[in-house]
Amino acid sequence: MTEMKTRNPTYSNQHNGDALVAETEQSRDDVFDDSYEANAGPKPPMRVVWKNLILMVLLHIGALYGLTLVPYMSAPTLAWTVLCYVVSALGITAGAHRLWSHRTYKASTPLRVFLALANSMAFQNSVFEWARDHRVHHKYSETDADPHNATRGFFFSHIGWLLVRKHPEVIEKGKKLELTDLKADEIVMFQKKYYKMSVLLLCFLMPTLVPWYFWGETLWVGYFIPCLLRYTLVLNATWLVNSAAHMWGNRPYDKYINPSDNRFVTFAAIGEGFHNYHHTFPFDYSTSEYGIKLNITTVFIDLMCCLGLAKDCKKVSGDVILARVKRTGDGSHKTG
Repeated sequence: MTEMKTRNPTYSNQHNGDALVAETEQSRDDVFDDSYEANAGPKPPMRVVWKNLILMVLLHIGALYGLTLVPYMSAPTLAWTVLCYVVSALGITAGAHRLWSHRTYKASTPLRVFLALANSMAFQNSVFEWARDHRVHHKYSETDADPHNATRGFFFSHIGWLLVRKHPEVIEKGKKLELTDLKADEIVMFQKKYYKMSVLLLCFLMPTLVPWYFWGETLWVGYFIPCLLRYTLVLNATWLVNSAAHMWGNRPYDKYINPSDNRFVTFAAIGEGFHNYHHTFPFDYSTSEYGIKLNITTVFIDLMCCLGLAKDCKKVSGDVILARVKRTGDGSHKTG
């Protein structure tokens, strides 16, 4: 078991106070609840979901085989693979995470449709399920109610949580969230209804068939590289936010919580590795005080704002950030 810090209750209320500054007109399901108490008694046994375990093993074997085919793919296929990686990652970062989980900005209907489709290409559960579980993660971070509780070790928080049945506390707390904004979003509910079909089309068929149809790539390469390898890389980049970024890195904003700022995760997850900042200020649309620096997702959202497709991006003031750094930071904070 990896040794982890625990949240200092002295600072939990301060953490909540900072988060509530951004949005007082509605309840926040993503603000840490420091009143949580774990149920007494023995922990429930872990129950392996064998179907998930077998599929994950096969997926990673396929991705490793895809790596051996990289020297044989064409330049257009490489470009297509990178494009699919970025688009599917945006479906998680700009879509399920920053827009629907935390409501950090407002998106027009065309942008919401694009992000919902991109989310299906990422195949990490529907927007509704992803946002629900992520709000539970923030509200009950590093407790039994956290879906990928990092105090249970790197493997569990990275992929193990998907290979076993959810802890009963995760299910119970998830049912208590209001989620009225998600239920009222027609695009979110439409994607939820037709999620399996959209995944088949966008995560598997389109990445495979486009290179074959438009520039004569073999179906074999199209399936194993822009499809399986790309999908597996996006999955692991997202999982690193739950695992590595909850264990290793600096804590310039709150040294009393596990989430850390991790540059490698920031690069892999196109901007999501400023995790100590994000858990301190979950309402900030950039998940970072540094704007577009190492943050492709912020670049994308800013571009959407320039095009009139997004607006009302929430941002923390510099004074609030510096005050928090002085009060709870670990001394590693750097400006600029």
